[in-house]
Amino acid sequence: MRKNTIAQGSWIVIAAAVLFGLTTPLVERFGAHAGPFATATLLYVGAAIGAVGRRKAGERAPGAAEAPRLLLVATFGAALAPAALAWGLQRSGALTGSLLLNLEALFTVALAAAIYREPIGRRIMLACALMVAGGGVLALRLGGGDGASSLLGIAALMVATLGWALDNTLTRPLSDFDPRATVFWKALVGSTLSGAVGLAFGDHWPNATETLGLLACGASGYGLSLRLYLRAQRLLGAARTGSLFALAPFCGAAVAFVWGDHHGAALVALAAAFFGLAAYLHVTEKHAHSHRHAPLDHEHPHTHDDGHHHHTHRPPVVGAHTHPHHHDAVEHEHPHAADLHHRHEHE
Repeated sequence: MRKNTIAQGSWIVIAAAVLFGLTTPLVERFGAHAGPFATATLLYVGAAIGAVGRRKAGERAPGAAEAPRLLLVATFGAALAPAALAWGLQRSGALTGSLLLNLEALFTVALAAAIYREPIGRRIMLACALMVAGGGVLALRLGGGDGASSLLGIAALMVATLGWALDNTLTRPLSDFDPRATVFWKALVGSTLSGAVGLAFGDHWPNATETLGLLACGASGYGLSLRLYLRAQRLLGAARTGSLFALAPFCGAAVAFVWGDHHGAALVALAAAFFGLAAYLHVTEKHAHSHRHAPLDHEHPHTHDDGHHHHTHRPPVVGAHTHPHHHDAVEHEHPHAADLHHRHEHE
């Protein structure tokens, strides 16, 4: 039976969004007295530490051919964006920062549609609109305790979202490789770059407790979250994954609410309804039409129950595995997203 990859990928990216969103208020607290590049360094050192471990069976690590792309995503996503986030959070607050992260989803969807020609469709456009509406509803709460946000802080947060959107878009080809290895190399390169800049500019480094807190945030909200994001992107493509990741800002705002910022409880409930409906639209999406696969030879992790890998092994192989394999030309119809085998053009 063919797996429902859209639902599977949607649940994975929801988990990634929750992990990332929950850490945003924590980064604001632990990084309050640290320089922005020092904060970025510790976050991605934590991500690299969290990515250390045995490679999952059937996965292959990115090689030398992927090094230039890894350098780009590390520069945008593991050095520039987290430093801008840390600097912006110090000047705008956790709630404002959490809400502005909605822009990352919009930038990612726009870039994926422009660069990869990924089909969006009315359902996903409606989901994006609901995410934006949810963020807008939450923004009405800024009239409360978080209303004195610095314009420079907001500008820095917007730079962070654009940096991560570029990272998300450039990362799509890397999602076909082992997520643990991809996260490790991205985090190692990114933390080295941000650490060098931080030392050059004399960034203040946090105390031991704050350092441990940022390392923990990096391991969970940046390392594990990114690994899940890459697995979802492998199944959904860049646009759908980026759109659903917009749940992250709501999670951060929810933490701020639990910590005592109870201003506008009705607005929080309304925003939760918007985000919940948007998530439902993603999980229940059924993008299906007749499409043709051209003959293809490639290598990637796969199983034999996904409807596209019917070759045999001697002896038989069960579960995920990787090896060079051939696809014959075939035309069929089934639900699919913009995964490795469905990056075709749409009218």
